[in-house]
Amino acid sequence: MINLKKVKTYSLRKRFSKVRMKDFSLPPKKNISFLRFYHSLPNILKAIELHDITGAIINARKKNKAIIFMLGAHVIKCGLNPILIELIKRRVINCICLNGAGLIHDFEIAFMGKTSEDVAKNLKTGRFGMAKEPAEFINQAVQEGVPQGLGLGKSIARKIGTSFLKYKDLSLLYNAYRYNIAVCAFVAIGTDIIHQHPNFNAGLTAEGSLRDFHLLVENIIRINKGGVVINFGSAVILPEVFLKALNLARNLGNPIKDFITANFDMLYHYRPLQNVVLRPTNLGGKGYYIIGHHEIMLPLLAQAIIEKI
Repeated sequence: MINLKKVKTYSLRKRFSKVRMKDFSLPPKKNISFLRFYHSLPNILKAIELHDITGAIINARKKNKAIIFMLGAHVIKCGLNPILIELIKRRVINCICLNGAGLIHDFEIAFMGKTSEDVAKNLKTGRFGMAKEPAEFINQAVQEGVPQGLGLGKSIARKIGTSFLKYKDLSLLYNAYRYNIAVCAFVAIGTDIIHQHPNFNAGLTAEGSLRDFHLLVENIIRINKGGVVINFGSAVILPEVFLKALNLARNLGNPIKDFITANFDMLYHYRPLQNVVLRPTNLGGKGYYIIGHHEIMLPLLAQAIIEKI
């Protein structure tokens, strides 16, 4: 039998403790500034990481390094365009990556100031995705812009910018076009509602998306030694595209290391963890993974950035 009388102990005072009272949060108070609230967060775990990501973006902006925001469509559906537009205006973001659904939701906002249909209801009758205006506008933009040498993102951004759309000031694409910010759009054929329509041109869409892939490679070259790549809410397509674009940039002889990546999402996903956070930064730099709802985390991050610049 074991003899508990032989158990060896030592003083707690001699033990290293990872959590110290100087790292504690400050108590909440009424009528304080956002910056005071931001600095009241505990100096522990994800709060430290949020400060690190904010600092990396501020430093990248000062050094004129690329700051790339990859955005899942849900970010747009959550009503966050005004925040992203403000970051564009303040020259915090200089490259935006979207999937096909992001293009559609952004157009719908520009067109009528609202978006996001009831999929379950409309699927029962075959009406899901059959609204005519998104397909007519976006597919026409592709047929006009791509033959002229534009990429997919810029083709649609230009058409929004040159068309009378009542709410286009709320469009991410329009503001990217207005402030000459790179827009890269990556489409998986069959994933988007406009692919169901007879005016969809798969060849031109693919050609435009490939041009955007090359544009992303050009921007990734500029993350070397201090740039930042943020992925908000894309679980598969954009992390996969980013990894290949990074590889191609390195294959072409560009030394790309010592940069920061961060993935913000509502839960852990394999591809963003591997393709955004871990693998790209194994030559130097650091990757972060922050869990939280977009409609809370993006405003928090953006306000912290704006307070600091």
